[in-house]
Amino acid sequence: MAIEKVRAYFEKLGVAGRIREFDVSSATVGLAALALHCEPCRIAKSLSFLVDGRAILVVAAGDAKIDNAKYKAQFGTKAKMLSPDQAEALVGHAVGGVCPFAINEGVAVYLDSSLQRFETLFPACGSSNSAIELTIRELEEYSAFTAWVDVCKGWNREG
Repeated sequence: MAIEKVRAYFEKLGVAGRIREFDVSSATVGLAALALHCEPCRIAKSLSFLVDGRAILVVAAGDAKIDNAKYKAQFGTKAKMLSPDQAEALVGHAVGGVCPFAINEGVAVYLDSSLQRFETLFPACGSSNSAIELTIRELEEYSAFTAWVDVCKGWNREG
């Protein structure tokens, strides 16, 4: 089970005790916000895509949407999300619990600038009923962080 992989990963970092598991689903931004009693924008959603035959994750704020033009300018290809089967096989987590922790080797993680307005965020922990509260610095440190990108819209006046 993917949450056990994430828990073991976080145990090595000394933060496994901060994982929250819910009796209800947190598989979508809306459901996660309800479970955590927070604003949906503070949910750090992990979106999985295929770029040059490799899986990548773009972690974005819950109120952000992929901007196709920005995405194409950044990655040189059209934004094509992985199917649920592809996400589980290529990333290592099932849709609803996809997160940037304890993922398969070779998966690049990009953090979108929509996250930078928050002190802490809530990414999933490998299951559809889990989350952890992390600072931006911790998100960079604990994920397979590759780079910051600006590929989303809808979360600010410009987008």
